[in-house]
Amino acid sequence: MSDQLTTTKRSTGTALTNTIAAISATGGLLFGYDTGIISSALLQLKAEFHLDTLGAEIVTSAIILGALFGCLGAGTLSDRMGRRRTVMVAAALFLIGTVMVATAHSVAMLITARLLLGLAIGAASQIVPIYIAEISPPEKRGRLVVGFQLAVVFGVTVSFVTGYLLRDHSWRIMFGIGMLPALILFVGMVFLPNSPRWLAMRGRHDEARDVLRKVRPSDEVAEQELREILEGHDEQAPWSALAKPWVRPAVIASVGIALLCQLTGINAVMYYAPTIFSGAGFGQDSALLTSVAVGCAMICATLFGGWAVDALGRRTLLLRLLPGAVVSLIILGGLFAFHLTTGIGAWLTVLAVMGYTVFNTGSLSVAIWLIGAEVYPLSCRGKGMSLVAGSHWGADLVISLTTLSLVEGLGAGGTFWLFAAVNALALVFIARYVPETKGKSLEQLEASLKNGTFAPVAKAQKQANLQTS
Repeated sequence: MSDQLTTTKRSTGTALTNTIAAISATGGLLFGYDTGIISSALLQLKAEFHLDTLGAEIVTSAIILGALFGCLGAGTLSDRMGRRRTVMVAAALFLIGTVMVATAHSVAMLITARLLLGLAIGAASQIVPIYIAEISPPEKRGRLVVGFQLAVVFGVTVSFVTGYLLRDHSWRIMFGIGMLPALILFVGMVFLPNSPRWLAMRGRHDEARDVLRKVRPSDEVAEQELREILEGHDEQAPWSALAKPWVRPAVIASVGIALLCQLTGINAVMYYAPTIFSGAGFGQDSALLTSVAVGCAMICATLFGGWAVDALGRRTLLLRLLPGAVVSLIILGGLFAFHLTTGIGAWLTVLAVMGYTVFNTGSLSVAIWLIGAEVYPLSCRGKGMSLVAGSHWGADLVISLTTLSLVEGLGAGGTFWLFAAVNALALVFIARYVPETKGKSLEQLEASLKNGTFAPVAKAQKQANLQTS
């Protein structure tokens, strides 16, 4: 009878955890759809609003600027209101922004609406991974948090398919479709529990215990986890806590990954793939279909990454896949630089883009939100993740504002070679500063920060000092 009760609890806890992760990840679906749909809609927007290159970059980048402010504000908000309520605020902003952008009749209103959508996306990118990480058991945390990124790339792919299917219809319908998942996210979050770690940090220990008992296999496991949380004695810390020497390795690793995720060029391909390919001689329909193929490659890569982060490890995945991104970009740059994108070269171009997409998305894009949600101590996790998301969106803003200008100045070939060099630099950074977090509890990772064994280069140096002493 006892074994049957334990099995029931385990099944119930697992089902609830998966449900929480699935509903929360709807924020990622909105994130991906609203950022990706612009690549298809831009072809119509440029004609209807008479946008030049700068105008197209501003309309595209407005959502990124909004996301930058949204993620920075969400950290303090999530510490005060809680993770769940902050996600609900983001869902409400998604709804309002979607209505505005679908009914925009001027460039100013279009930009304003995309700024508002950006606020929602920034808040979602900051808080959803934290919420999922804080409620998930260590052995499943990797794939559940990566579920957020899977939802992002699924949203991107849906936006590409939608853009292709509605290419002869109004761009307003393309944007308006985003209202449905926003409504699902808002209503779904009403019924989900608060993060147990946030409740504990606020001194609401009994409520934290109740939540843990619902999402863990047994009461004993829940009590043990609560004890570990309380032993950390974490209280809400100010922004200045991120500058403390013992927290700095977490900042370096997480912010570095966030910056490199963008500076390696993945969103440049996502935002401007149809524009780049149409300029290289592909017809508009072919350019849009290429974007759909890119989106499908993203989904496959993220599914693999979701398995690999727990099976192989976060750091191992990054170090194994990024060399493939470097090689793909070198080939892609050569095809454009030497004007080999026609005939069979067109197919090679598509394969090179998809190869780069698989290797980069399956590594950096999978790891960014997971590592950011894992490495910070509880006391400053919300603010730390705001810094991660802010770095991500800041770099994204730079990329979205400069990609078309880079292509005009360096050519598509030179631009892709530049991104290849950044991918190579990312390998060096990861080898030195990004630790393996697979299978470790959030409290164990916090302990490694405190004892100075967090970063691989610091851990190696400490071991060398012990051997020589």
